[in-house]
Amino acid sequence: MKKIIFTKISSDCLKFFLLTVFSIATIIWVMQAVNFLDFIVEDGHGFFVYLNYTLLSFPKIFSKIFLFVFFFSICYVLIKYENKNELVIFWNIGVHKLKFVKYFIKFSFLFVIINLILNSFVVPKTQDLGRSFIRSSNLDLYEGIIKPKKFITATKDLTIFVDNKTAKGELVNIFLKENSSNGNFQIIFAKTGRFETRGKRKILVLNNGKTINNKNNTLSGFEFSKSDFNLSKFNSKTTSSTKTQENSTLQLFQCIINLKQITLLNIYNNNFIHFDNCKIGNLKNIFKELYKRLIIPFYNPLLMVVALLLVLKSKSNSSFKLHKLKVFTLGFVSIILSEIASDFVSLNIYKNIFITLLPFMLFFLIYIYFKSTLRQN
Repeated sequence: MKKIIFTKISSDCLKFFLLTVFSIATIIWVMQAVNFLDFIVEDGHGFFVYLNYTLLSFPKIFSKIFLFVFFFSICYVLIKYENKNELVIFWNIGVHKLKFVKYFIKFSFLFVIINLILNSFVVPKTQDLGRSFIRSSNLDLYEGIIKPKKFITATKDLTIFVDNKTAKGELVNIFLKENSSNGNFQIIFAKTGRFETRGKRKILVLNNGKTINNKNNTLSGFEFSKSDFNLSKFNSKTTSSTKTQENSTLQLFQCIINLKQITLLNIYNNNFIHFDNCKIGNLKNIFKELYKRLIIPFYNPLLMVVALLLVLKSKSNSSFKLHKLKVFTLGFVSIILSEIASDFVSLNIYKNIFITLLPFMLFFLIYIYFKSTLRQN
């Protein structure tokens, strides 16, 4: 009997959590997907790049709302059971409240494991995959980003201006400026032009124009009746470098080990070691990232024991509403604390140890309060 009712309530918690987290994550994902349309409209990336980058952002959204939805789900199910007098069944068949709490603390470690896998492996991998689509993509929607009488600077080292654009897609009175190293540049004027795709290259075919080259402060130029301008060699201004949150957890640990082995002379050089983000100047960010991936999931047991404070009072108690408000407040403060604690992660090892142990200390404090309250009752 006890096993059946414990299985039932834990199953309800898990089902409600999954339903809620996917629903909220989907709503946020749709709203974010609209913002990502800038990749096509302004930055000129193709729809395939936009679609993949958007889909791969879903695990990050999922992880961001994980703690909040977890706490909300446990509170919702416990209050629902209390309002329907179903929690009384546990007490009537001889289940002690402390045993009830211990069961759910063990149950919370299922969410710890899910959160750890999500934060440590799934999110960094999907973030890196999403960014890789941008790094490897060419601007394949020039036709969409070029507007008449507007300077287009979506690409590095290239400025495009057209006076008009016909219904057939032909460009009229084209101005192109390509910047190169050491202040050199090339300017092209053309009366008309059109886009063509040849293999994997995007070509702008120019007609009746003139090219002016500036090399080492020396001007030269020539006229042409037809000329091909290769657009595939230009990259978007969208950030394409790998961020710390896109590096794998193994890479971050290897980086810390490698940085410990370098000499003081290397520290001042601030050179990259092992991978782009592995340097002394970025060590604080690496510690912060490891905190988010490995420590934040352990706020789940803390939030579980906070939510379980609800069973200390029944709905027949006159202070039950106030008690619920206190529990919700304590839970939301714990969630906020889990996020702002990362801002206090530093290069100070003792400070980092305290921040790491914080969720465990708070967990045991609330658990001790729980036991002492039950003894008094």
